[in-house]
Amino acid sequence: MADEQEVRQLELLCKQLYESQDASQRAEAEKALVGFQNAPDTLSKCQLLLDRGDSCYAQLLAATTLTKLVSRSAQGLSLQQRVDIRNYVLNYLATRPKLPNFVIQALVTLFARISKLGWFDSDKDEFVFRNVVTDITKFLQGSVEHCMIGVQLLSQLTCEMNQISEADANRSLTKHRKIASSFRDTQLFEIFRLSCSLLGTARENCKSLNFNDEGQHGLMTQLLRLAHNCLTFDFIGTSTDESSDDLCTVQIPTSWRPAFLDFSTLKLFFDLYHSLPNTLSPLALSCLVQIASVRRSLFSNTERAKFLTHLVNGVKHILQNPQGLSDPSNYHEFCRLLARLKSNYQLGELVMVENYPESIQLIAKFTVQSLQMWQFAPNSVHYLLSLWQRMVASVPYVKATEPHLLETYTPEVSNAYITSRLESVAVVVREGLEDPLDDLGMVQQQLEQLSVIGRCEYQKTCTLLVQLFDQAARAYQELMATPNAQQLDITIQEGRLTWLVYIIGSAIGGRVSFNSNDEHDAMDGELVCRVLQLMNLTDSRLAQGGCEKLELAMLSFFEQFRKIYVGDQVQKNSKVYRRLSEVLGLSDESMVLSVFIRKIITNLKYWGRSEQIISKTLQLLNDLSVGYSCVRKLVKLEEVQFMLNNHTSEHFPFLGNSVAVSEMRCRSMFYTSLGRLLMVDLGEDEDRFDSFMLPLTAAFESIGTMLASAETPLFAAEEAKKALIGLARDLRGLAFAFNTKTSYMMLFDWIYPSYTPILLHAVDLWCHDPQVTTPVLKLFAELVQNRSQRLQFDVSSPNGILLFREASKVICSYGSHILNVEVPKDQIYPMKLKGISICFSMLKAALCGNYVNFGVFRLYGDEALDNALNTFVKLLLSIPQSDLLDYPKLSQTYYVLLECLAQDHMSFLSTLEPRVFLYILSSISEGLTALDTMVCTGCCATLDHIVTYLFKQLTQKGKKTRRGVPTPSDMFLQVLELHPEILQQILSTVLNVIMFEDCRNQWSMSRPLLGLILLNEEYFNQLRENIIRSQPPDKQAAMAQWFENLMDGIERNLLTKNRDRFTQNLSMFRRDINDSLKGPNMTAASVSDMMTS
Repeated sequence: MADEQEVRQLELLCKQLYESQDASQRAEAEKALVGFQNAPDTLSKCQLLLDRGDSCYAQLLAATTLTKLVSRSAQGLSLQQRVDIRNYVLNYLATRPKLPNFVIQALVTLFARISKLGWFDSDKDEFVFRNVVTDITKFLQGSVEHCMIGVQLLSQLTCEMNQISEADANRSLTKHRKIASSFRDTQLFEIFRLSCSLLGTARENCKSLNFNDEGQHGLMTQLLRLAHNCLTFDFIGTSTDESSDDLCTVQIPTSWRPAFLDFSTLKLFFDLYHSLPNTLSPLALSCLVQIASVRRSLFSNTERAKFLTHLVNGVKHILQNPQGLSDPSNYHEFCRLLARLKSNYQLGELVMVENYPESIQLIAKFTVQSLQMWQFAPNSVHYLLSLWQRMVASVPYVKATEPHLLETYTPEVSNAYITSRLESVAVVVREGLEDPLDDLGMVQQQLEQLSVIGRCEYQKTCTLLVQLFDQAARAYQELMATPNAQQLDITIQEGRLTWLVYIIGSAIGGRVSFNSNDEHDAMDGELVCRVLQLMNLTDSRLAQGGCEKLELAMLSFFEQFRKIYVGDQVQKNSKVYRRLSEVLGLSDESMVLSVFIRKIITNLKYWGRSEQIISKTLQLLNDLSVGYSCVRKLVKLEEVQFMLNNHTSEHFPFLGNSVAVSEMRCRSMFYTSLGRLLMVDLGEDEDRFDSFMLPLTAAFESIGTMLASAETPLFAAEEAKKALIGLARDLRGLAFAFNTKTSYMMLFDWIYPSYTPILLHAVDLWCHDPQVTTPVLKLFAELVQNRSQRLQFDVSSPNGILLFREASKVICSYGSHILNVEVPKDQIYPMKLKGISICFSMLKAALCGNYVNFGVFRLYGDEALDNALNTFVKLLLSIPQSDLLDYPKLSQTYYVLLECLAQDHMSFLSTLEPRVFLYILSSISEGLTALDTMVCTGCCATLDHIVTYLFKQLTQKGKKTRRGVPTPSDMFLQVLELHPEILQQILSTVLNVIMFEDCRNQWSMSRPLLGLILLNEEYFNQLRENIIRSQPPDKQAAMAQWFENLMDGIERNLLTKNRDRFTQNLSMFRRDINDSLKGPNMTAASVSDMMTS
């Protein structure tokens, strides 16, 4: 009776969770149900809930709870219990076929999960979870509802086998692949054939089927999904990312050849597309996309040619009867199918298909129509353009005698794309529609494809572009000259010109070095001249305002032009320059560079209000300042000298204080470029350096004056704050660029000791405001970075120590303040952890920079090092351990710093309090299983240093120490005597990863393992015995032998020779275990579960 009451209570809670409007009531219900899911007697309660069947929400709860129970390996349901659950689910579904969909789905998922996890479980030599098809065939012979559940069961099982669920990720990928491969080899083809035969039956009866009936429609959907799941199965375990749709080859097993050689499968799905309604036909097409992508090696050349002929004929038939393509889903899948024609077959093969001329004509016509309907399904255009792009790119390699006809049809495609984009502008402006140009990512992607397509019959592309450009530019000029022209008309012309400038940029970017010819370069010259003339016109009117989109297009054009025709690899006698010289008087690269720089200066002067334009302009300047010969030509230009002598807000408004703080980021890039340009002729000229730094000196002096009055009512806090943020960003940019000893020393002497106190004062004053602290901390992190070995101080110079002292002061000042700042949880990274992360990276750069002898500090009683390290410890303890791995940037800076400390500052680590040492060890233990290989490898190295240190201390215990040598602290050893389980847990983790997981850094993992074994020999022996005992009896001897071999010839020391021997043994050990895992009967589950539980 009590049970029944409890069950009623559970049903009520479920109702509250799913139906209640009151959020607090829902939260309470959820809390209670989580408690129920974790209770020990859940299994029987779930059965009660299902047996009563009063509440569909309670049935859902029971099914999902059972799925969790089954997935949790540690719970340890017996084999009999799992078989009972499986059979119970099948019976339950068979006797109640009319359950709500979400309950059926939950039960189907439970069946699939339990079958997958028990795939290798056998009882009396029979694999009890594998007779799937036999059991489910009974469903397929029943009513429509039963049939639908049967198909759903197969479909979900196929999905489940293919998916790496959380439970699998926590276990072992090897095991997941082993199950998936076994399922593929024993069941999948049968399931696929079953789905095809059922679909074949449906095709025969299509006329009599009523697709408005929910049951029949649902059954067809499930059948098509089942076929699709079979075809999208990850056959060879590459688990490609689903977003990378383009390069997909379906690795069908050779045993499936019959299904593809008689073409009936191909015909089946084409027939289904034609006979099914639009709600179902896209699924048939997506199956065809997969069939079209079957690996080439499944066929011989003649078989492939036949298969391709059938495929092309099917496509042609759809194009001749295009009614279904008006449905967006059909249209999208069909475009994907067209793209696969070229991604999986060669142009030489397509050309040989008998109906190729007719088919290519139909595809071209379809493409042109699609491009003209630019508002319809814009995401599908990518696939059509990708087909044409790939075909054009293959033209040079075609050996076939048949004509490919691309020179006839490709210009039509280019023409349709260009004209349709121009025609779209007026519609977008007049009707206030969403502008395609706002989605620059998509536009750039399409233009990249067009850049290849347009190069086929380039003469025609250029002629069209010149003609359209001249028309639009003339109309624009006339509008500009008209005193009261309509703003709407001006916007339309600017939009058309924007498209043309983008398209011209991409056309120039499509020039490929191996296939360039002079006529093409001369045509590029025509296009470039026109854009530069337009630029002169728009720049002359910038004082009255300009068009932001057109400016962004210009910058995109400049970027393409720079890549192809400016820089170290370009031939300077190109025809482009000849044309530029004739029309605009730009006779060589230096003159063209001056146009670039003038444009950059103009943008920086007039477009301070547009962050997008400023950042793209600065990116262009940055790209120009990187090239070796380019930067030397730039320095000779008056315009560049003007920038080097006048980098103030008067000339460049974006450097002013009126700009929003978030937009000051790009200042670092500006000063990095200026720094590179300055260094070309700087040498050791200190006067030149000082004159360049004048604006920054003045800024620092004025901030110093303002901060001096920080305690008084006259303090202009906001102004000082913004000036300081800008200045810190500027200096960081310069510090990054100055990567030689002389230039860095000039900067160091300039900033220290005059201005570092001002920065420290600012950190004290605004410690709670990351807008200030982040740029200042990043500046210091850059200053202590020994980039290109620039920090080589003279023998008599104390600068290395002075620099470290300043860094230490900043870390301690920021650290002591930030520890007292309370931050809401959702703001913890930007407000607190980001600054701490920068402090970690600053400390790491200083400790590893190799320019300070840290022994000196303690020798002379200087506390700078100890203070910095103690602040690190305090900061570390203020971070919840879960956050260390949750924030990737923080985990990267923390783990590399920890490795550096373990390598060079073990004497410091060994004096830490026990709780700190335990925190560090447990963070290493977590990091060993991190997804980021860098973190994992760093943890292995750190662990190796710690274990080696411990082993050394243990072996030297009791030995007499030499006189005068300080006795190292044995705090570590005391801690480990009290908490031996920590290193034991780590040993178990490392061994588990090496034996049963996809270990990507085996060498790194092997290094600390020997030390861990030598420190925990008893525990290691227990672990080994447990692993051996958990094997099937016939495998135990082999496993014992592998462990013997692992320690064969290994001595009790950590000398390099001994370690190398162990690493070799370990790789053999891992190989043996992996080979046996691939064999049929290994119960990897029980082993790894035992190790992780």
